[in-house]
Amino acid sequence: MKNLIVNADDLGWTEGVNRGIAEGHRKGLVTSTSLLANGRAYASALLVARANPELGVGVHLNLSDGTPTADPQKVRGLLNSTGEFEDGPESLLVRIARRRLALEEVEREWDAQIEKVCQSGIRPTHLDGHKHVQMLPGLFEIALRLAKKHGIRALRVSHEASKLRSALGSAGKHQKTIVLKQGVQARGLKFLARDAREMAERAGVATPDYFCGIAQTGALTREGVERLLGLLPDGTTELMCHPGYADEELRRSGTRLVESRLMELEILTDRGIRKLVATQGIRLISYRAIAEVA
Repeated sequence: MKNLIVNADDLGWTEGVNRGIAEGHRKGLVTSTSLLANGRAYASALLVARANPELGVGVHLNLSDGTPTADPQKVRGLLNSTGEFEDGPESLLVRIARRRLALEEVEREWDAQIEKVCQSGIRPTHLDGHKHVQMLPGLFEIALRLAKKHGIRALRVSHEASKLRSALGSAGKHQKTIVLKQGVQARGLKFLARDAREMAERAGVATPDYFCGIAQTGALTREGVERLLGLLPDGTTELMCHPGYADEELRRSGTRLVESRLMELEILTDRGIRKLVATQGIRLISYRAIAEVA
């Protein structure tokens, strides 16, 4: 059986992103999404979740953008002088290596993010990380502990399968430099937490068998998705995506993923792509399905 989770990251980022994710679910392949507890458009993200009960909703653990969910005085080491997150994964990795990142503050902040989502009436299907931060040394263990604490039975492991990365990028020549850079990042993540899937299994937390989408973030193509669907292995694969509408709020938010979000939405709702899923016998599922058998 070939199962596919199509997870749209960044629910709650802006109103336009929320609208695109909802449309990608109702009219396309999106089965799952990841909610930013500190997102600018958190309130409308909750409306999307409540209006689409078949859409699996996880928590997008964040240390890089926006303001904290926990009491700022208790996570001061994670914040800049204006009280916001600003560290990307690379600088966080350096801080971890130099023992300058307080892991107890990370756990306190992520616990608050998960608690906020749960208190909003959402039962999270899984945890994953904004910019894959959950894969950094010492942080995957925190994510596992919090999953167990909150009864969340599935977790993303950002180990991009080489064969699927190659398939997905087969037609993406127009942004070769970005794809190559992100491919290196994907290999780095795989090295940093190479035992992550085994750790999750020992903890009784489910993970998909395969994962892809890092190298093609912001550079997804219709041809690449077609090839991926044709080569999908047996088991459960997660395709990470970032659909949305490029509203003014998104343009001001500092993300590089702007016009690419609409392109992804068009691919994910394409009639031919949806037909290919059906003819290939691919079952579209959310994280809820793998959590139920964990």
